[in-house]
Amino acid sequence: MFYRLLKYVILGPLLRLVFRPRIEGLDHVPESGAAIIAGNHLSFSDHFLMPAILKRRITFLAKAEYFTGPGIKGRLTAAFFRSAGQIPVDRSGKAAGQAAIREGLGVLSKGELLGIYPEGTRSHDGRLYKGKVGVAAMALKGQVPVIPCAMIGTFEAQPPGQVIPNLHRVTIRFGEPLDFSRYAGMDGEKAILRAVTDEIIYAILGLSGQEYVDKYAADVKAEAEAAKDKARKFPRMPLS
Repeated sequence: MFYRLLKYVILGPLLRLVFRPRIEGLDHVPESGAAIIAGNHLSFSDHFLMPAILKRRITFLAKAEYFTGPGIKGRLTAAFFRSAGQIPVDRSGKAAGQAAIREGLGVLSKGELLGIYPEGTRSHDGRLYKGKVGVAAMALKGQVPVIPCAMIGTFEAQPPGQVIPNLHRVTIRFGEPLDFSRYAGMDGEKAILRAVTDEIIYAILGLSGQEYVDKYAADVKAEAEAAKDKARKFPRMPLS
């Protein structure tokens, strides 16, 4: 009930007004049956824009931090995500990754759409990063197609850290479904999982036109933060 209220009455019309989304390739999203929609992740708004424009309901795997924030703001955020049907995912370690895969397979087993960001986190600089293999594991175990999706312009509309988005038109572009049935029964092979993940990321790249970085986004973020900390502790002395 709350999902429909958000989509058709509260959030959907507002998002369409602010972002004026241009939709391309929507016919690639199946009208029924389980499927994964795998997209790039540039903005907090991505979580809401795609559900607003899709005819079918889509459930996203959202980071657990959205559900565990402190204070009134944290409780309201958690209530909002739960009411919208989003599933919290712990991203800390291998066991957490297996739990996320089980949650995703549970959604697919109901014949529903599952939304996932293969990069594992938002891009902090607008580039596309190396994908994590969880999306491949779900596609192979669930025996479902993967529809690549590119969000274009959401980084400019609401860059990281900005609460109120800019008035900026965005494009949401869906690609042709990717069929990985040729890898049936091979979901336990690391090389296959990497190959499938790379194929998904390559399809997203073709749709988005982003610059690609062959590193995990979380690692690059950590390196950047470490460099900032070092600069603060050991500032350069001016040359005399």
